[in-house]
Amino acid sequence: MTKPQLGLSADTQLLLGQLADTLEQVRPGAEMSEAIRLARPLVLAERLHGPTDAAFAAEQDLLAAMPPVRDEQTRGEYAALLRLIAQGVAA
Repeated sequence: MTKPQLGLSADTQLLLGQLADTLEQVRPGAEMSEAIRLARPLVLAERLHGPTDAAFAAEQDLLAAMPPVRDEQTRGEYAALLRLIAQGVAA
């Protein structure tokens, strides 16, 4: 496993990557929505931890690491931004 970037847990880095993968694989040219940004973290966190307090904490950390969606931003563009955040290149 890679070393966590400053301020991001290993779970958050992993989940950012998983979300980026999904956004790139499913309609990357479609517009990204704030609803997707808010809904996907819980699904991914519960896949990782099951329906537990750890999943809730992972969801909250992931949401905190994810920037708001910009107007006309595509899913692919948002995925690229998530990868930069996971790598510690962008905040």
